[in-house]
Amino acid sequence: MKNFEERLARLEELSERIREPDLALEDAVAVFEEGVKLSKGLEKDLERIEARVEILLNQPTAPDEKPELGLFDSEQK
Repeated sequence: MKNFEERLARLEELSERIREPDLALEDAVAVFEEGVKLSKGLEKDLERIEARVEILLNQPTAPDEKPELGLFDSEQK
């Protein structure tokens, strides 16, 4: 599997290609289908990365400190 950056670059290529006025309908559908698959895979990767970042940001800095699980303190609700 290609890395994230390579797949994103491919999605950008497909985006440019589908805008070509002389692109045949069957080719446009194939380009669109590949683009949808790529975008869904990239979205899943971003969700995994976001979850990892969230875990890293909420880790306690001191051994007796509890991790912060939400965006806001319970007092602010």
